[in-house]
Amino acid sequence: MSKQETMTAQLHKSEDLWSIECKLVAHEIATGLWTTTQWQLKDFNLQPVEINDFVSVLQLHRDERTDYRFNLSSAQPKLFLVLDNVESDENLNIVTLTASQSVAGQYMDGDYLVLSNDMPLPIQAWMEAYIGRHGELLEQRRKKRKGAGRASGN
Repeated sequence: MSKQETMTAQLHKSEDLWSIECKLVAHEIATGLWTTTQWQLKDFNLQPVEINDFVSVLQLHRDERTDYRFNLSSAQPKLFLVLDNVESDENLNIVTLTASQSVAGQYMDGDYLVLSNDMPLPIQAWMEAYIGRHGELLEQRRKKRKGAGRASGN
């Protein structure tokens, strides 16, 4: 049982977990003699009734609060859905659903399909409350030691 299957064994809505159904649509695109299937993430169902292959759990992590703030402060906040095994039309496998651009970006170099869609307002409010409870994560840089990065003048 994968991590995603374990998490979706029950429908959640808590302080840091929210079960969300992702509505995907397949489009057939013909280019000359070739036909390919292109997937689009159309919408989210925030109150799924039952568990199916398109229900994923959005989990918030404390160490990603800076990414969440960056996403929420953008003109159009997004949710990112990472899919595996996109060659077969029937067996889409959801790897993760995230609100962090950097997490989604880590999957873009591999054999994964990363889709995005506008974040619904209830999720934005839920994330704001999460950041409010746990505080802003400010990344601090350490001071370099004196002389670091400079050629010695011997």
